[in-house]
Amino acid sequence: MSIEIVPKRTAPPAILRRESFRDGDQIRKRTLANLSHWEPVRVEALRRALRGACDHLTGGDPICGPVFGVLDALQHVADDLGITGVLGRRRPGKRSLLLTLARVAHPGSRLSAVRWAQQQAVGEVLGVGGFDEDDRSRTLETVAQRQDHVAQALSRRSVHRQGRTPVGCLYAVTSSSLAGEQHDLGAYGSHRDGKKGKRHMVVGWLTDEAGAPFAVRVCAGHMADPSTVPTPMAILKPRLHVAEVVFVGARGRVQAKGKAA
Repeated sequence: MSIEIVPKRTAPPAILRRESFRDGDQIRKRTLANLSHWEPVRVEALRRALRGACDHLTGGDPICGPVFGVLDALQHVADDLGITGVLGRRRPGKRSLLLTLARVAHPGSRLSAVRWAQQQAVGEVLGVGGFDEDDRSRTLETVAQRQDHVAQALSRRSVHRQGRTPVGCLYAVTSSSLAGEQHDLGAYGSHRDGKKGKRHMVVGWLTDEAGAPFAVRVCAGHMADPSTVPTPMAILKPRLHVAEVVFVGARGRVQAKGKAA
């Protein structure tokens, strides 16, 4: 296997990854990949690897252990924000904290967070002995059951730190596409992320003036924005004890159903 540069008359040369194979009594070549869009430094690194220049780096004992710094720094932030105390110090709370911190350090799917955690010092920093796909599923189920409790505790802490209930709140609606077909809230509707032909769900979240979230609610994908307006109203009064609410929104967001609610 090698990297070859094929010159062209009126265009930049093509950079191809090829391998040789025997066809009867002849030696032929076939192209495995076109690397013309790669940066020269990256092409040279692959060329050196194919020549065996990096073989000495793969043998022997590992030169480093699991990554420590990112989890340690994020845990201190979570402690200061009160997230660690709200989620709890028991095993489900620690695993919930791991998924939360992974969302910041590794913004990917929940499944990718499992693979990411295998490279992190989750035992040394968070006291989590292991974290596999089954742990992820159980943790998400636990978080779903405790969602209201966690949100209320965080909102009370935010009000206590500010010394007052928020004067202004922000409410926004977005959507998230789904790859699968079997989902209770998955439905076809107005897509906001440009992924046509996919089911999605509508997500509305309420924050204070600084953007700290008070609550997140997930609705069916076919629900229109005005139909989600009663959601923040039902949260502000009982949870934050706001006596009077003035809702300001775009004309398309505040319609008859929202006004009536």
